[in-house]
Amino acid sequence: MAFASTSSSNTICTNLIPTHSLSSSTKKGFNSNPFSSSSSSTSNSFSFFSRKYKTTKPTKCALQSPPSMNFTKPSANSWNLLQKASAMALDAIENTLLEREKKHPLPKTVDPNVQIAGNFFPVPETPVHHCLPVEGTIPDDIDGVYLRNGANPMFEPPSDHHLFDGDGMIYAVKFDNGSASYACRFTETQRLVQERAYGKPVFPKTIGELHGHSGIAKLLLFYARGLCGLVDHSQGIGVANAGLVYFNNRLLAMSEDDLPYEVRVTETGDLKTVGRFDFNGQLKSTMIAHPKVDPVSGELFALSYDVIKKPYLKYFRFSPDGHKSDDVAINLGGPTMVHDFAITENFVVVPDHQVVFKMSEMITGGSPVVYDKEKVSRFGVLDKYAGDDSGIKWFEVPDCFCFHLWNAWEEPETEEVVVIGSCMTPADSIFNESHEQLKSVLSEIRLNLKTGESTRQAIISPENDVNLEAGMVNKNLLGRKSKYAYLAIADPWPKVSGFAKVDLSTGEITKFIYGDEKYGGEPLFLPRETNSKSEDDGHILSFVHDEKTSKSELHIVNAITLQLEATVKLPSRVPYGFHGTFVSVKSLATQA
Repeated sequence: MAFASTSSSNTICTNLIPTHSLSSSTKKGFNSNPFSSSSSSTSNSFSFFSRKYKTTKPTKCALQSPPSMNFTKPSANSWNLLQKASAMALDAIENTLLEREKKHPLPKTVDPNVQIAGNFFPVPETPVHHCLPVEGTIPDDIDGVYLRNGANPMFEPPSDHHLFDGDGMIYAVKFDNGSASYACRFTETQRLVQERAYGKPVFPKTIGELHGHSGIAKLLLFYARGLCGLVDHSQGIGVANAGLVYFNNRLLAMSEDDLPYEVRVTETGDLKTVGRFDFNGQLKSTMIAHPKVDPVSGELFALSYDVIKKPYLKYFRFSPDGHKSDDVAINLGGPTMVHDFAITENFVVVPDHQVVFKMSEMITGGSPVVYDKEKVSRFGVLDKYAGDDSGIKWFEVPDCFCFHLWNAWEEPETEEVVVIGSCMTPADSIFNESHEQLKSVLSEIRLNLKTGESTRQAIISPENDVNLEAGMVNKNLLGRKSKYAYLAIADPWPKVSGFAKVDLSTGEITKFIYGDEKYGGEPLFLPRETNSKSEDDGHILSFVHDEKTSKSELHIVNAITLQLEATVKLPSRVPYGFHGTFVSVKSLATQA
């Protein structure tokens, strides 16, 4: 379907704050620091520091565009004499290492001039802006807060940097009786707090930096700083930049390298980090960024993987009131990247794909994230309430790497588990430079519990196929058979030109395109009611950025008709990011 717009305009309030953008600030010459925040104790404790800025042409492709701004290095904080001496010595060693690295060209997958170019470039915190201008009318049933996570480095990367390495920042639009407010805040991870105190990035970046001999050297530098009392890695090293889930009256921000972080939505629509959350001492390990909330039982299901020691993968669940089950160790041949998984009414479906971790590759100068050509991808089906992995059934699905799984369900008449996911090739192209064009094929994978066989087929016909990555089904049907999926159209990769509503049974695809030089992110489907007769009765929310004007907005689209019903104009730029959620006003009232 062609891009739809509305000519009506509904401005909720008259005391509107002017919309700022990079281009308008550049025209003013940046005499003041546009990245300073001033409305909370959190923002007063730090800023993005003063910088020099330069204008660039509108971004045509994120992989070709230079950053819009230049960082300047902040001054270091104060330590005692011994710590100062240690910091100076270690900084000197690090500077020597960085100078040597600059003599070698960086691959695009870790080049900050590529990874955080254009609208991938970070922004400062934005305090709450109320009464935003709205074109169209916000539907009455949208009452609560839409939140999306993203990677937003606080400091300029001094060397190798992958998009996934950035500090977590949450962008929030709160709806209240037809009006909207906006705020964005860093998730105050231990990593961010300590680096802010140190005055520069000192925690190793798990994807961008930990490869080759320089990666080993940076690890040694990090632990040396720990021995000197300059940093403390015992409180976690994660960035909390990927997923968001609201469970047991708490909003949790997650990345698979740490525990979740609890973030509170205030009455005004602002965001405040409560702290690292271990479920009252029950969670002793990391948790992946895509846990699943069963819409019927209210339980939360999750995984944790380890790249060093066995068990390399663990499965666990939480009761609706937050009580954790015992860990179930899942036997894998080696450490594997398990970014996502799926649930059905009775099972969990665990991928064991060909993207694995081989730390020994660092010794020979390579990346520890590798594509194992000798390994055959497979899916494991395990009873949700199993006490161990003895009953898991493995199904080989050759040449299948699903970074994300959109849904899964059981079909008793054929004794099959159906898995819906996007199969990506080359499988490791997100992490390692490849000359092949990335392709993501929406696929139906059938696992026959009776015969042990599997099948895989593309859902969309080849002539209509597009890269579909990031999205969701109706959350009320998670783990149950669903007809529709709402997925981002990743074109030109890695940017998103629109989203697609896909009929999973027929392969019919209907597109909503954001417009000329407008790009967005993951679409979020918000059902109108829990018991709606129509599965697609609801709205699709997505942040959209206009690269011609450097301004961002939130689109609200009718999921049945794919007509644009409202556009919320945002006061600051929203970088392209990762995954989101919606918390209803009723749920907000019960926050812990």
